[in-house]
Amino acid sequence: MKIITLTLNPAFDIHCYVKDFAPYHENLAKITDREAGGKGVNISRALTVNGVENLAFIVLGDENGEGFAKCLEADRMTYKALTVSGRIRENITLHTDSADETRISFEGFATDSSLLSDILSALECEELYGAFVTFTGRVPAGIDMPSVKAFLKSLSKKGAKIIIDSKSFSLDDIIETKPYLIKPNGEEISEYLGREINDFSDVREAAKELHGKGIENVMISLGDNGALLVSDSGAYVATPPRIDAISTIGAGDSSIAGFIAAAAEEKNSRDALRLAVAYGTAACLTQGTRPPRSEDVTAIFEKTTVGDVH
Repeated sequence: MKIITLTLNPAFDIHCYVKDFAPYHENLAKITDREAGGKGVNISRALTVNGVENLAFIVLGDENGEGFAKCLEADRMTYKALTVSGRIRENITLHTDSADETRISFEGFATDSSLLSDILSALECEELYGAFVTFTGRVPAGIDMPSVKAFLKSLSKKGAKIIIDSKSFSLDDIIETKPYLIKPNGEEISEYLGREINDFSDVREAAKELHGKGIENVMISLGDNGALLVSDSGAYVATPPRIDAISTIGAGDSSIAGFIAAAAEEKNSRDALRLAVAYGTAACLTQGTRPPRSEDVTAIFEKTTVGDVH
């Protein structure tokens, strides 16, 4: 089955290193990596590196889109670009020996809801029935949520399976859209439901509650303890082996990639969750938002256990 990722709000991910970081002083930083990013891009890159065919639709700003496209080509991604006026935003992650990494995000281009119509037109030549379509990351400034929901509903009517991972959506927005998959973490679940999620029992009940509202697959990240899935076929928890993580940035995007990679091959829910956790855990073994290596995914998949949740 076809996999399509949508990245309406891409970003350059810039990683810098400062040996002895001193707050409130000038610090000399060395750029260690500069790559094309955005949640949809991260998903497509993870799939591509692991040999899973996919097509990325990416919105580029005309001021710096050429450099972004070169990064995509260097990663051998299959993509189609739509260009708008403005500049692609930049995320700067500061790494230092003396503190946790710090991230600074700049605003990017603004657009309007006509962009969604342009994307629909571009998708007309794609077979959408049964296709997995990801809508991830924040909605760009200038596009209202009613337009986004109408856009996603039109894709669903064409038979697409929608995956949502975006802080722009409220719980009511998600329920109205009825996506195939969501992947919140505990903090996001707390915000959705308006109550504290303190332990595994809370997570389990929250996932079941969301699934009961019409969301086919609710996958909740448990950090280094894996992930919980509540689906039409049951409830499961996947536990990966312990690793020495290098960076957790982009791990959630990789876990989505693993889930839909398995689902596209019509694997069952248990195997989809297991591969999701393998992708997400393997992504923690690479710098920044670099994708999970296939050899790491394979090794971790073999050591990841899946159990039923009651």
